[in-house]
Amino acid sequence: MPPKQPPRRQSINAGRGTRKRDEDSGTEVGEGADEWAQSKATVRPPDQLELTDAELKEEFTRILTANNPHAPQNIVRYSFKEGTYKLIGFVDQLAVHFSQVGNLIPKDSDEGRRQHYRDKLVAGSQESAKVVLSEAEILEEEEESKEAEAEAGSQTDVPAAEAAEKVTQEELMTPKQPKERKLTNQFNFSERASQTFNNPLRDRECQMEPPPRTNFSATANQWEIYDAYVEELEKQEKTKEKEKTKTPVAKKMGKMAMRKMTSMESQSDDITKVTQAAKIVERMVNQNTYDDIAQDFKYYEDAADEYRDQEGTLLPLWKFQNDKAKRLAVTALCWNPKYNDLFAVGHGSYDFMKQSRGMLLLYSMKNPSFPEYIFSSESGIMCLDMHVDHPYLVVVGHYDGNVAIYNLKKPHSQPSFRSSAKSGKHTDPVWQVKWQKDDMDNNLNFFSVSSDGRIVSWTLVKSELVHTDVIKLKVEGSTMEGVEGLQLHTVGCGTAFDFHKEIDYMFLVGTEEGKIYKCSKSYSSQFLDTYDAHNMAVDAVSWNPYHTKVFMSCSSDWTVKIWDHTIKTPMFIYDLNSGVGDVAWAPYSSTVFAAVTTNGKAHVFDLSINKYEAICNQPVVAKKKNKITHVQFNPIYPIIIVGDNRGHVTCLKLSPNLRKMPKEKKGQEVQKGPAVEIAKLDKLLNLVREVKTKI
Repeated sequence: MPPKQPPRRQSINAGRGTRKRDEDSGTEVGEGADEWAQSKATVRPPDQLELTDAELKEEFTRILTANNPHAPQNIVRYSFKEGTYKLIGFVDQLAVHFSQVGNLIPKDSDEGRRQHYRDKLVAGSQESAKVVLSEAEILEEEEESKEAEAEAGSQTDVPAAEAAEKVTQEELMTPKQPKERKLTNQFNFSERASQTFNNPLRDRECQMEPPPRTNFSATANQWEIYDAYVEELEKQEKTKEKEKTKTPVAKKMGKMAMRKMTSMESQSDDITKVTQAAKIVERMVNQNTYDDIAQDFKYYEDAADEYRDQEGTLLPLWKFQNDKAKRLAVTALCWNPKYNDLFAVGHGSYDFMKQSRGMLLLYSMKNPSFPEYIFSSESGIMCLDMHVDHPYLVVVGHYDGNVAIYNLKKPHSQPSFRSSAKSGKHTDPVWQVKWQKDDMDNNLNFFSVSSDGRIVSWTLVKSELVHTDVIKLKVEGSTMEGVEGLQLHTVGCGTAFDFHKEIDYMFLVGTEEGKIYKCSKSYSSQFLDTYDAHNMAVDAVSWNPYHTKVFMSCSSDWTVKIWDHTIKTPMFIYDLNSGVGDVAWAPYSSTVFAAVTTNGKAHVFDLSINKYEAICNQPVVAKKKNKITHVQFNPIYPIIIVGDNRGHVTCLKLSPNLRKMPKEKKGQEVQKGPAVEIAKLDKLLNLVREVKTKI
């Protein structure tokens, strides 16, 4: 065999030679030689600045501050408290560039030590299990040898001790399993259910009227502050003097009374809180129940009125009724002068054979299902009126001739003030009561008219009703000479009256004989004027709210008449084919009025549209036997309330044709106000006056 060594040397030398040549040439042969063969040249961008060494070595100091240079400094937000836009001074300067939730725990921390200790415990338990297994194997071998010896020797019963040893061996053979422990959450994991996106709540707009706002301003100077301090000191001195004058027994009694009062107040406060909350909840439930009607009341307008030029309709809204006043007729209606949704209803009976009890109920349109206030009386209520300046005071007239004042601030069943036989009550039913302006001593006073022919002025003096007879009605031409030359007068039975809107002393009185007397508070013996108005009893008399000369009357003789008080004959006469129970002028127009008849119909007239007949005749009560007794316009809203002899009060909305306003002419502004309404009615009256003068 040829020797192998020389060729090996040749290859090594050859390799060395090639390596040298490669080193000399600067290249190395092998994998990746192409990449390293390329020379590394620096690439410069074309727009790079060429700086000198001095410029390159120049240092620029930059100060780091806690302020964020990109944070906006001119944020403006609207302040609801001050009602203006305000500049926000404090701006959040924190800018988070990177955040990551990690699960690494430092070894030196408490959590790290606890975890290290737990890992040691787990490792120790596993080693003990291995030791137990090795001991079990040794015991198995010993057992097998003993069994072999026993089989070889005499076969005897195994003693009880060996059996016990076997049990212990079996226990040792079974390794002790470590207790299961709950695995810690080593990942930032959260359940899928908690990752659901909750949609934001939708805003539902509330349809409501904006709350009333008033601007209030006051200045406090040193004099006012001084006066306030002086008044307070005087009060304190007076209370001290009163305490000194009291005897020790009286002081003890006073303390006991105060304790009782405070305990009663605390109890009543709790009850009132519940009642107030219950009332609010009840109104909310009713608002949901009668939502359709409330929408009609606020926003619905009868579209068919566009196709009816001269006619209108009444849309029924709510029906107010109470079980306690089922068989009592509605004898009086009156809107509250302050709260436009509150009205009072008087219940009694017009049948003198069926006289029983009476009720005064106050309803709110916010809660049609139940009255806000309930007052009951032994005698039927025939009329009522609410005070303009004190809307919580309600005066009523009873069938037995008494007058009474109810205070809504004290919701007791008994009236706050009541007349009596000693204090000059009427001997016949009281048909109408009216509040008057306070007298010279700022005492409350009102007038009443009755079938006994007396018109009485009642004044509230020191919590007592004092009466003064203003006029005694006498039928003209009925004077008779009695025994010994005494003159006997037939008493006129007053049924209705109304005071002039501007002339305080002048008022009209309607009687059962059908006459209307123009009277004055100053003259008690004679009348200013007498009108032969109707053939039957006058049911209502009312001055026009705009025109100072015009008044209206209605009667059971089926007619409604409009008068100028300077002329003895009526301007307009309307026959409604049934007894007229009540009439009322509209508060928004001088030519619009409503009348109700005993056949269950409501009639609305607008003299500026039609002088001869009503522009709306509509049955309001379902049954023919029901009679409508009273009607009233709301002072603000376009609605009327109508009462019948079954104790029901129906609320009706006037369609647009029944409340037409002056039409707008191109290039001219529509004039509104009392002067326009007076001119509108004067224009109609002048036409009638011209005809009468020609005749």
